[in-house]
Amino acid sequence: MDQLPEDYPEDKKEMSFFDHIDEFRSHIVRSVIAILVLSILAFFNKYLLFDVIIFGPLHLDFWTYRVLCELSYTFTGTDMYCIKEMGFVLSNITMSGQFTEHLFVSFVSGLILAFPLILWELWRFIKPALSNKEIRYARGLVFFSSALFFAGILFGYFFLSPLSINFLGSYKVSELVSNEINLDSYVSFIATLTFATGLIFEMPILVYFLAKIGILGSSWMARNRRYAVVVILILAGLLTPSPDIASMILMFIPLYALYEASILVAKAVERNKV
Repeated sequence: MDQLPEDYPEDKKEMSFFDHIDEFRSHIVRSVIAILVLSILAFFNKYLLFDVIIFGPLHLDFWTYRVLCELSYTFTGTDMYCIKEMGFVLSNITMSGQFTEHLFVSFVSGLILAFPLILWELWRFIKPALSNKEIRYARGLVFFSSALFFAGILFGYFFLSPLSINFLGSYKVSELVSNEINLDSYVSFIATLTFATGLIFEMPILVYFLAKIGILGSSWMARNRRYAVVVILILAGLLTPSPDIASMILMFIPLYALYEASILVAKAVERNKV
């Protein structure tokens, strides 16, 4: 049997496989309880959840629209980028549709709010298996992962969602066709896009682990930067359906910044500084 490192924690050296499974289950249970509690709290705050947050991008005075309008007047002297109407009507066509969406949005809200606690429980599970040196390197991982996740959520909600909703909701192939968007389609779109953006912003953390186990290196990432730029441009185009180049650039900038930050993370791992 391989000898354990001298700085390996003592509390888990004698644990069996089933002991690990049992402990992992306890962490899962606590995470699930946190999600359920926060989901219930979100469920009973229906006005905040829907009228303020979910339906926020439907209001013409939404923060993003006001900023775009101010920038439009500043740089073009016109109201070219001012949002004047939504271009669609939101409707519900099923008997249980609104209640089902209430449950779905409450659950997603609970999952998002519980994300730091889920990471903390995961960290508590794997921490005893790490050496003291590895624990020092990974210190602050939960904080930075949570910060990146919520930064992605905010970016997706205040930038991607309103621009996408306005463009897709008002797009018409003919004036003979009016847009009546189903509630399920709207809620699923904004929830999926926002949550996915939060996960995309976890790129530096993913690179940290890949670099830690030797799968990904900073030199390889830097050498293939030009290919990464192409991929990011394609991703920016997919995430911002608005056809103007300004929206793509605004989406490209944070994604490319994440890539450059990931290179720095990989370099720090290679130098054993994090």
